Amino acid sequence: MSDIVKEFNDYRAKMNDKILADNNKIVKRIFNLDTNAFQEGALDKKTKELLGLVASTVLRCDDCVKYHLEASYNEGITKEEISEALGIATLVGGTIVIPHLRRAHEYWDAIAEHNSQG
Repeated sequence: MSDIVKEFNDYRAKMNDKILADNNKIVKRIFNLDTNAFQEGALDKKTKELLGLVASTVLRCDDCVKYHLEASYNEGITKEEISEALGIATLVGGTIVIPHLRRAHEYWDAIAEHNSQG
């Protein structure tokens, strides 16, 4: 059985390395801004990850949803918290985000399975 979490992370890392190797100042600054935006601040990292997850779901970016799901998992966010956040995303985004909601739930389960295997 394939490990979709490992496959996603490996691909993301490989492509980020290729993109950053182009040494494009604008892209590097955007990557840096993204990294810094999710650091602890007035809002804790858990809250920021949930905000990122909701925005990504509403914008229908499956790669972004996967990234924020894993970051949320690593921050100790529970399945119940994810479910509530995805409920808000579905409310705001409408029925068009339901396919992304399905994939998000599937990926959350894959993250839990991936982490249980070590």
